[in-house]
Amino acid sequence: MTELPITEAHSCGCGCSDSAGLPELDTRTIPHALRHGAVFGALATLRPGEGLVLIASHDPKPLLAQIAESSEGAIEIAYLVEGPEAWHLRMTRR
Repeated sequence: MTELPITEAHSCGCGCSDSAGLPELDTRTIPHALRHGAVFGALATLRPGEGLVLIASHDPKPLLAQIAESSEGAIEIAYLVEGPEAWHLRMTRR
């Protein structure tokens, strides 16, 4: 069984320190057909106040629209790094 690429700390060397030690989900290593499902699965495990840092190869606007529709505002999203090589977003369950 393949494990999801979740790490415990932000260590990409980009200088970003706003992730506060949150686990990271690097979607760049997940097959395209499974990415959105993997993100929704990870978000479903979060309790109120918990979060993660999502790493994507592009601005994940379609995914964010899906999250907004399905979670009815229960997930707060903040951009930490906006490309050009990777986007980092903090996602926190309210």
